[in-house]
Amino acid sequence: MKESRVSPRALMLAALLFATGCGGGGYVPVSGRVTYNEAPLAGAQVLFQPIGGQGGVATGVGSFGRTDAEGRFTLEASTATPTPGAVPGKHTVRIALPPAKGASQDSDAANAGGKPNTQQANPIPAEYNEKTNLTFEVPAGGSKSADFALKGPALPKGK
Repeated sequence: MKESRVSPRALMLAALLFATGCGGGGYVPVSGRVTYNEAPLAGAQVLFQPIGGQGGVATGVGSFGRTDAEGRFTLEASTATPTPGAVPGKHTVRIALPPAKGASQDSDAANAGGKPNTQQANPIPAEYNEKTNLTFEVPAGGSKSADFALKGPALPKGK
């Protein structure tokens, strides 16, 4: 009787498929709602970045979404082809409003004083974006309740 051997390449492929959920990329559906001072926050960018053990280092592809008029969003992975969802696990969350239409798009490097352009300043407090303290644990089955209730000073008109 001939002995059957499995090639290392076949084992590697099987392990990869198992780790990524049999070709699904390991992404699960995630949606939620963002409010600001108890009102829906429309037009906000919601960014999820997976974090890991040692010092909270990013461990994978992040996901993003944009809130609608009711403050609701659905995440999509930042992959080459559109992929709904996010990887399961703990994520750092950043929520920001894009610059107002007509605001200067000059970079800090191009700014002669090296100071941030105040026209681009995000009206959402820094603890929700640049210096975020927001996290969310994406469960293995996904979530429809990735909800964030932000508080801060009144937003400028038109935001």
